[in-house]
Amino acid sequence: MDLIRQLEAEQAAKIEAKRKLPEFQPGDT
Repeated sequence: MDLIRQLEAEQAAKIEAKRKLPEFQPGDT
């Protein structure tokens, strides 16, 4: 299940970079 979280984090990072609106900072959880 770690792989899923990793993929999710990568996707979120890409979306975050595209939107340029960091709703949730990496490592905030």
